[in-house]
Amino acid sequence: MIQVREYATLHSDQTSFATLDSARVSSQTLAWLRELGQSQGSRFIRDSGAHSIQLGSYVGFLQSPTGEAIEILPKTHRQPPSATEAQRSRQLLQKMLAISLGITPRSAGPANLQQQPLPLHEWIFSQFLQALSRLLKRGLRSDYQRRAEESRFIRGRLNVARQAQQTPDRATWFHIEHDIFSPQIRENRLLKSALEITLKLCANADNWRLANSFNQQMAAVPANPVPLAELPKWRSDRLMQSYEAVKPWCRLILQNLNASFTQGEHRGIALLFPMERLFENYVAHSLQQTLPPGTRLHTQASSQYLLKHKPEGTETDGRWFQLRPDLLLESDTTGGGRPQVAVMDTKWKLLNGHASNSSAKYKLSQADLYQLFAYGNYYMDGRGHMALIFPAHGDFYQPLPRFSFSDSLHLWALPFNLHSQQLVAGDWQAYFPGLLHSPETETLLSQ
Repeated sequence: MIQVREYATLHSDQTSFATLDSARVSSQTLAWLRELGQSQGSRFIRDSGAHSIQLGSYVGFLQSPTGEAIEILPKTHRQPPSATEAQRSRQLLQKMLAISLGITPRSAGPANLQQQPLPLHEWIFSQFLQALSRLLKRGLRSDYQRRAEESRFIRGRLNVARQAQQTPDRATWFHIEHDIFSPQIRENRLLKSALEITLKLCANADNWRLANSFNQQMAAVPANPVPLAELPKWRSDRLMQSYEAVKPWCRLILQNLNASFTQGEHRGIALLFPMERLFENYVAHSLQQTLPPGTRLHTQASSQYLLKHKPEGTETDGRWFQLRPDLLLESDTTGGGRPQVAVMDTKWKLLNGHASNSSAKYKLSQADLYQLFAYGNYYMDGRGHMALIFPAHGDFYQPLPRFSFSDSLHLWALPFNLHSQQLVAGDWQAYFPGLLHSPETETLLSQ
């Protein structure tokens, strides 16, 4: 297992020293990563040279066709982290992923799988197996299924059309259709497919032992040959409530860890997640837990557009370039007036609170500020206090001094503590009293 973090350089230099920011891989793996970067059509690869590539802001697990495994962790410190900090980053990634999927992960389960730190893919397998274990203890659901067959005895309904075509030498055989009560329903077959993937790919001994045991318990259920096509048809009615805990893990395995094997050739695994999206979901979930009555948090608001345009030959104005802030906070005002609104945008970027000169500008992005200026003018009518939320770390653990676009429109850069899930609001909270009613949120979190 090769362990790196975001923006690390992977190269094929045989003499280099491996760190979390630089690691050596085989030339075959390097070629596969380049091919993967082209097929992803994303920012997975930031830069590519003749004998090296630089990763982008994606985290997860990769396994090349040669079997070389790479774990990519979040970059939460500017300096190279210690082994303890790297393990905390792995645990943080697992927590952020679970929240983003809307799941509450179990810290302990059969055989106490969390006794040792697990790589991301093994942790996903362990969570899936724990959820499947609870389901198997309650019992798999069965349902009636229609079966058509040829039999010497009439059972159920006779298929008259096919029976009329029966040849004389098989006149004593009957084409019948009948219902059987069977566990071979779509959901169980999808679970069996995910279980077989787990059994094939896991290397952890506890995971393999549990997967093998559950595979024998589900021997009567065949795997689904086309799981990705059947996954959207998963039922979510009242009768399938016991399956809700295992469904997200099953979906994650089938969609992201379903390695392609063609005539025995391993085509590789790419379990990748954009940190921007994970951080946005993580902050939104954390703030939802602290909202007082009368305050609402909207994610990905989309009611405003940057431009109105009436193309030639049309009768109505069209709206172009939708404005979608990550978070929109609304608080009811007394007297039935218009709700107080604040735009809050998340950015997965390590600011430098000490770089306050006009050239460094705290490492802020000019494009981000233009974006917030548009949000403030369209969603807040150019009046109020916005927040730009960044991850807290050693060089940025308290809010920066206020920025002002005008006398009436202001912006605050706020740190968010990743481990305690708390926003350090500072003076910004004065403009939204009662938003964060936990006293710990006013502590300057320097860890």
